[in-house]
Amino acid sequence: MQRRSCPGPGLCRTFGNVTPPGSNVAVPDPFFLQISQDGKFMFCPCGSKVNVIDHSAESGKYKRSRALLLRRWHWREPRCERSWRAVHTAPVATMAFDPTATLLATGGCDSTIKIWDMVKHYCTHNLKGSSGVVHLVEFHPDVSRLQLFSSSMDYKIRIWDLSSSKCVALLDGHFSAVTSLAFADGNTLLSSGRDKICMVWDLDTRQSKRTVPVYETVEAAVLLPEEGDFSQLGVKKKGLHFVTAGSKGILRVWEVATAACVHTQPVPFALQEEPSERSLSQCRFVPARNELLTVSMEHNIIFYDAQTLQLRKQLAGYNEEVLDVKFLGPGDSHIVVATNSPQLKVFELATSHCQILYGHTETILALDVFRKGLMFVTCAKDRSVRLWRMGRAGRVSCVGLGLGHAHGVGAVSCSRLKESFVVTSSQDCTIKIWNIPESLTSKAKAALISSPEPLHARVTERGHNKDINSVAVSPNDKLLATGSQDRLAKLWSCSDCSLLGVFSGHKRGIWCVQFSPVDQVLATSSADGTLKLWGLRDFSCLKTFEGHDASVLKIIFVSRGAQLLSSGSDGLLKLWTIKTNECVKTLDGHEDKIWGLHSNKKDDMVVTASSDSCITLWQDVTEIEEKEAQAKQEEQIMKEQELSNLLHEKRYLKALGLAISLDRPHTVLTVVKAILKEPEGRRQLEENIVRLRKDQKEAVLGFLVTWNTNSRNCHEAQAVLETLLKHEAPDSLLQFSGIKSAVESLLPYTERHFQRLSRLLQASTFIEFMWQNMRLADVAHPPAWQLDF
Repeated sequence: MQRRSCPGPGLCRTFGNVTPPGSNVAVPDPFFLQISQDGKFMFCPCGSKVNVIDHSAESGKYKRSRALLLRRWHWREPRCERSWRAVHTAPVATMAFDPTATLLATGGCDSTIKIWDMVKHYCTHNLKGSSGVVHLVEFHPDVSRLQLFSSSMDYKIRIWDLSSSKCVALLDGHFSAVTSLAFADGNTLLSSGRDKICMVWDLDTRQSKRTVPVYETVEAAVLLPEEGDFSQLGVKKKGLHFVTAGSKGILRVWEVATAACVHTQPVPFALQEEPSERSLSQCRFVPARNELLTVSMEHNIIFYDAQTLQLRKQLAGYNEEVLDVKFLGPGDSHIVVATNSPQLKVFELATSHCQILYGHTETILALDVFRKGLMFVTCAKDRSVRLWRMGRAGRVSCVGLGLGHAHGVGAVSCSRLKESFVVTSSQDCTIKIWNIPESLTSKAKAALISSPEPLHARVTERGHNKDINSVAVSPNDKLLATGSQDRLAKLWSCSDCSLLGVFSGHKRGIWCVQFSPVDQVLATSSADGTLKLWGLRDFSCLKTFEGHDASVLKIIFVSRGAQLLSSGSDGLLKLWTIKTNECVKTLDGHEDKIWGLHSNKKDDMVVTASSDSCITLWQDVTEIEEKEAQAKQEEQIMKEQELSNLLHEKRYLKALGLAISLDRPHTVLTVVKAILKEPEGRRQLEENIVRLRKDQKEAVLGFLVTWNTNSRNCHEAQAVLETLLKHEAPDSLLQFSGIKSAVESLLPYTERHFQRLSRLLQASTFIEFMWQNMRLADVAHPPAWQLDF
């Protein structure tokens, strides 16, 4: 937001997808990520586009296309350098460059492989003989061999001799799709497949040297370099070692000589039961950064230290529908996000580094954060409530688990004063108040917890006749409010969950309830498109805010309780001033329902989350804008005073330049009139106009178009125009910006002024003629005595 009184979007950052958002899709199709040789830039497909992560480039990028086109991109601009037909009769499925980057191989769904000369831009080879889709192509690292390796749907690896354009060998050993090829040296090849094996081939004899069973579907196998210390990965001897990534979602290190696994990446306890949620689709070694990069089936990009397999950084690439979001951390340094999945995502705002938290087994529906920002609670369709804690290093772990609801838990709220209890509501129409053990609130004791402690509900109450959509705890921890699909909001006592009052007035179900931080007021939002404020003493409706055209899903108090910010199912945010009942600003930052809305502790930033898969940060820049406006006003006053002094001192050139910089046509006209009032004003005007810069002349040309529309100022406009036409060459005038529109505007008004002056000249000539030809009758002079009298 720009202003609380009159806000506009001050967009800090948007977390979106590197893939197109899906609609209620549990796991998206895998995508193929490429990384530059220096490891600084990643290229991620997003629909028909390619996103460059960390912009900068010194070369081009080539893009696959389902339109049977190849496009070469310069990704610093970005712009397409060249586009040509791929010649394939079906979409291109894979591509690879040779080590010199002068040849490009493309494998198509039409069972053919094309080789392209990227210097002379023509197809050099058309290799036929593959069976089905060609999904893998790789050049031999030794350029002198001129060999290409490919694999298709017949599970065989073909070796093509580019000198003769023939398949010279078939490596037959896999019983499912081959997923990766890696060259150890000029004579050794490592292949991985979805048949749960990796094979090492001797390229001289073209026979298999060793088969390594890995007991999982392998999507990628990466050879470890022989130089380097990999002792922490179980590498004790010299020889070939490789890392596999696949369906188990972990990295494992294998020794070729013994076909044994020498190291397995440890799996957190929460992940052991759900391996399908973390399956890996890609793995790459980045030598420049000594990192292993993996991509999960949910498009999460993870960077590991190659020597220890310790997590360095994680980027979330697939948000899907975002259901809730909250600020997290002592200084609101993180945000925690609930998407349409059982996993939580915690983003560090400074670096966009993401932690993915596992624990829930079904979609997480809501979350809330305690006042200190170190602990938060989540609820999900799996009928559970989980308590999480952030450690000193920023790592988050689950410390508590509550079970007891009969249906999915859809709303949750934390105590405000202390970390003492949590309130939840469910589709079973009940409210539960859960006590938090003291062992979980103590930092020292919480650090020793290895598994989640059980939470126990001290109060359970049936609150509504339909689903409860929202629950909120008052700032003093004494009251709680609920909002339901039965169109009612209710007020309860936190001590024993006894009913204190009912708020009735909405015409449709209530989506959100919120307590004011400063007044004894409750705010509600409903599917009827309205917001209401209720008094807590008499339960009466104090104010109604109308303006949303769709359901109002979330509301929060901002500006120290003086304003309300609401989000709707139409993707709009609205800011309301409570005192005047006025909507002072509408913000359009999303394309779908906004489910998440939260402000930070300083009340100067808001985060929103939507079904369009985007999380947007909005910053309040009220003070910044006010300071800028004040500084601009002071500068304007100083310039106007300086202009007055320059005119008084008759320093017309500086006065003209200053007036042009103020971008005020009338002020420039005043200066021109002051110059023309001088005895030799026409000559002085001509001298000053000629000495102006080109951009200043362009500005004056634009101003005189406006002057010329008024007959009172047309003389000054024509005087300036005459000077420009007299001293500027035609070619120079044609280079002026806006010259065409200026001429089109000047012509009709100049012609009208000319006609008016012509009529005036004719009239004056007629009067002169009449005066010269007029004869006056003789008039008798009076006698002298009459004059004396």
